[in-house]
Amino acid sequence: MSKHEHGGHSHGNAGSTKLLIISLIFTTAYAGVEVVGGIWANSLALIADAGHMITDSLSLGIGAFAAWLSQRRASKTHTYGFARAEVIGALVNVLFMLGIVVWIVFAAFERLANPQEVGGPTVMVVAFIGLLVNIVVAWILFRGEKNMNVRAALLHVMGDLAGSVAALLAGLVIYFTDWLPIDPLLSLLITLLIGIASVNVLRDVLRVLMEGAPAHIDIDELERAMANVEGVVGVRHLHVWSLSSSRHALSAQIELHDLDEWEEILAHLLDISRSRFSIQHSTLQPELKRLTRSHAVNSRRTGQVSSC
Repeated sequence: MSKHEHGGHSHGNAGSTKLLIISLIFTTAYAGVEVVGGIWANSLALIADAGHMITDSLSLGIGAFAAWLSQRRASKTHTYGFARAEVIGALVNVLFMLGIVVWIVFAAFERLANPQEVGGPTVMVVAFIGLLVNIVVAWILFRGEKNMNVRAALLHVMGDLAGSVAALLAGLVIYFTDWLPIDPLLSLLITLLIGIASVNVLRDVLRVLMEGAPAHIDIDELERAMANVEGVVGVRHLHVWSLSSSRHALSAQIELHDLDEWEEILAHLLDISRSRFSIQHSTLQPELKRLTRSHAVNSRRTGQVSSC
């Protein structure tokens, strides 16, 4: 006799989809302008920011599609639904961003070795407009649910925002001092910050894909809390994993002295998993406590019969 429980959950992915689509419209509308401005001004910082904007459009599109897909109901072939679409979308976006980081690093070192003239005023104007656009898009995404998919898309936008600031500073320095190395140097600084943030998101994505325990759940604490429920003798084969950044699952075997108490014990266990550890899906298998070898021998000698 086992019990599988699906806790009620509101994914908020419909809201995420809407926010991602609005952000996609803003980003795509400005991406073309910044590409033209970057090529015209011959600014690596601006071209790097333009590259981010283009990948943002793609990443926001992927994020919106993943958020829409994750809303689909469970089926016979996908019994947990499509929640992992959020994670896959985040993975694709992070890999795109890391690819852009590598490209900018190579381009920046080439510019340091061979400085090129940069149109300071054009860079400042285009970068300032890009900065405003990125602030609006970041504000839109900050209002939504901070799931893994939105975080990955927000990572792109924050990278763009930082890139716009770098391009603006580069334009100012070049306009007033004609010091050309500032352009690739600021690009390297921004890519370092973006790279660190990308690795952090990638780590979270891989934790889910590898079915690791959610970072906020202490397995030892969870096991103790379940074992302390009255009537529970022990907890065996405890497994906890994530379906997405906000949906978690648990399975375990619960050792009991008396199966007649299972319904009451189960209610306590489900309440603990939901309220204290934010686990929405729990599969718990009750079983009678196994006798030790010595106990079984003594029982046979005394004529006692036990069920196990």
